[in-house]
Amino acid sequence: MKVIIVEDEYFTARSLQSLLTETAPEIEVLTILQSVEECVDWFDNNPQPDLAFMDIHLADGQVFSLFDRVEVSCPIIFTTAYEEYALKAFEVNSIDYLLKPVKKKDLQRALDKIKLFATDDRKVDNQAIMAKMMEALGESSSNYKSHFLIPYRDKLLPVSVDRIAYIRSENKGAVLVTTGNKEYFMDLSLDRIVRELNPKHFYRANRQYIVAHDAIESMSVWFGGKLTVSLYVDTPEQIIVSRARNKEFKEWYQGAV
Repeated sequence: MKVIIVEDEYFTARSLQSLLTETAPEIEVLTILQSVEECVDWFDNNPQPDLAFMDIHLADGQVFSLFDRVEVSCPIIFTTAYEEYALKAFEVNSIDYLLKPVKKKDLQRALDKIKLFATDDRKVDNQAIMAKMMEALGESSSNYKSHFLIPYRDKLLPVSVDRIAYIRSENKGAVLVTTGNKEYFMDLSLDRIVRELNPKHFYRANRQYIVAHDAIESMSVWFGGKLTVSLYVDTPEQIIVSRARNKEFKEWYQGAV
């Protein structure tokens, strides 16, 4: 069985690869992809694998956007940090998911389920599955943070997500900037933070910035089809959305509530 792993956290990807080798030595991992853009390029230039393991949140956006750009017809097992109850709707033979950190017994269960596809004529309708998953994840807003507790000297300061204008990457951590232009350092990566924010209200504009929908003042078309995003608060540099994510960003902005 030939599989691919889509995961933007290097050690998580390598851990899953090792667990696959231990659980099913006959499996061949063709590649590890870290972004939506890498996935688009790979699927455009390679035959479909027998199976794909995909994280939901990648460095350049949600993996769901992949399915609007290329054909993905192979079965998919999602690896996710979402709570189990948020994904109960997907306990069907056409899809499975693994909660991080992935356990060997759960991986074996998922692989056994996928093997059912080798014994019948069913096809995977990934587009329909994506629509259902996005709907379910959108409804499960209780999975997302409503506040962050920020260490400050000998205190923990509560900061409501409603007060966040943007978050930028800085010195192996992040700086949260409020709508009142106050800054708080967080000892967390943007990869970790974006998973804890409701994607209806926050967008990973690039590797350096997460922006809040309500903090966006305007957008400008830049050279090469890129977008620059201006906020109601000052930023130390221009926030640029790549040409490849231009359409996704505008759709997110128009669809956010």
